[in-house]
Amino acid sequence: MAAGIILLAQLASERLPAKALAPIGGRTMLDRCLTRLMSRGMRVILATTTQPEDDSLAVLAGRLGAWVYRGHPTDPLARFCGAAETFGLSVVVRASGDHPAVDHEAPRRVISALSKSGADYACEAGLPIGAGVEAMTIAALRASDRMASSDHDREHVTSFIKSNAATHRLRIAQAPAHLIDPALSLTVDTEADLAWMRELHFRTGSADPSLYELISAARRAKKAA
Repeated sequence: MAAGIILLAQLASERLPAKALAPIGGRTMLDRCLTRLMSRGMRVILATTTQPEDDSLAVLAGRLGAWVYRGHPTDPLARFCGAAETFGLSVVVRASGDHPAVDHEAPRRVISALSKSGADYACEAGLPIGAGVEAMTIAALRASDRMASSDHDREHVTSFIKSNAATHRLRIAQAPAHLIDPALSLTVDTEADLAWMRELHFRTGSADPSLYELISAARRAKKAA
C-alpha cells in the first residue's frame, strides 16, 4: 500500500494573502504544517500551483525534505489528484496549509481506519477544527476528479466523496479522548486566527507543541479572558 500525505498550499488567498509564509513562533506556517506531517516518517508532498508567486513555497518544501508537485492554479481537486497520480499513491491523506496545529499522529490513525474498515474515505470526529486530516483511496479520488463539476467540489477536494455516501463507503472514527474539543478552532483563515495561533504557541513554551499542549493552552487562555 503506497500511502502519502498531500498538503495543498498556495500564496493566493482572498482573506489572508501569503499566509503560508506568515511566521508563527519564528517559523512560517508552511514550515509548521510540513514538519508536523513529516515528523512520523511518512512521505509528504506539497501540492502547490504553477504560478511564479508559489516558487518560494516549492523551494521551502524542498529544503525541508518534502516532495513537490505543481499543478492547476485554480482547481485544487485536479492538482491534488495530479500529485497522487504522479507519486503513485494508492492511499492518499489530505492535509491543508491552513492548519499549522495538525496533529502529528492523525495521518497514521486515519490510514489505519481506512485500511481496517475497507472504506473509500476515513476521517476523525471530535478533533479541534484544523487539527485533523482525511484519508481516501486513489480509486475514490479518481472518481471524484472525473465526476465532480461544481466549483465547491473542485475547491474542497473531498466534498464530492463525502456527499455521495451511496457510492462511497465512509468511515468516521472517534478521535482520541484527550484530543476531543470540536468547538475549538485551530485553523488560520484571518488575521485574528493568525494572532490566536501565535498566542497559543507562545503560551505552550514549546518549539513544536503537541496538539494536546495547544488545546491545553487554548483552555487556559479562555479561562483567563
